[in-house]
Amino acid sequence: MQSMKTLLTYLFQLYVWLFIYPVAWLWTAFIALTVSLLTWLGAGAWADKYVARLWGRFILWITFVRVKIHNTQYIEKNQSYVVVANHQSIYDILVVYGYLPLVFKWVMKIELRKTPFIGFTCHLMGHIFVDRKNRQAAVKTMQQAGEKLTGGTSVFFFPEGTRNNGEGLLPFKKGAFKMAQSLDLPILPVTIKGADEVMPAKSLQILPGTIELIFHQPIPTQTVKEQSTQDLIKQAHEQISHDL
Repeated sequence: MQSMKTLLTYLFQLYVWLFIYPVAWLWTAFIALTVSLLTWLGAGAWADKYVARLWGRFILWITFVRVKIHNTQYIEKNQSYVVVANHQSIYDILVVYGYLPLVFKWVMKIELRKTPFIGFTCHLMGHIFVDRKNRQAAVKTMQQAGEKLTGGTSVFFFPEGTRNNGEGLLPFKKGAFKMAQSLDLPILPVTIKGADEVMPAKSLQILPGTIELIFHQPIPTQTVKEQSTQDLIKQAHEQISHDL
């Protein structure tokens, strides 16, 4: 039985290297060019909402990854949120892009601005690049980001700041929570479960599987106003870790 499992894993890795990786990069380039063109033609919001979503869903599909979504009843239509989620794998990004039922802007480290196709397209789409090595510039960027959160547009953070190793959660950075406080926005905690089993951090191996997207009850604006940043971090950390 174990030898059969090993053989199937080996065969699937051949499929990964000969099909998934080449097709995923070609698909990424195609989507990036399509979104860039539509943005140039004035349809950037439509491209962001619909075309970019296809990017994540297609790559998940060719990898044989199922996505289960829980507790969407917690999300209020046309409400802007500061969304915070754990980060275990590159596949977190595919799941969020493909299935998060919100119009949103990423907050991402400025180094990703140099990623071929992805960096330029994310810039055109209005996603937010933060230079974490320059505190003054980072603060200014976060202040400007608030101007984009209108008409139900949310902002998305991985508050751990980097991918963890799949064992629990790293400490959360303060940026997301301070933004929620400064803009009087509710915080929507999200648990992404199972992505590390599909593609672990710092690994190129990919396996089929199921990833769960679990929404938690939002931390309301009134609580965001009244509690300290550390208390908000603790509450969101507990909610997210509960379902890992």
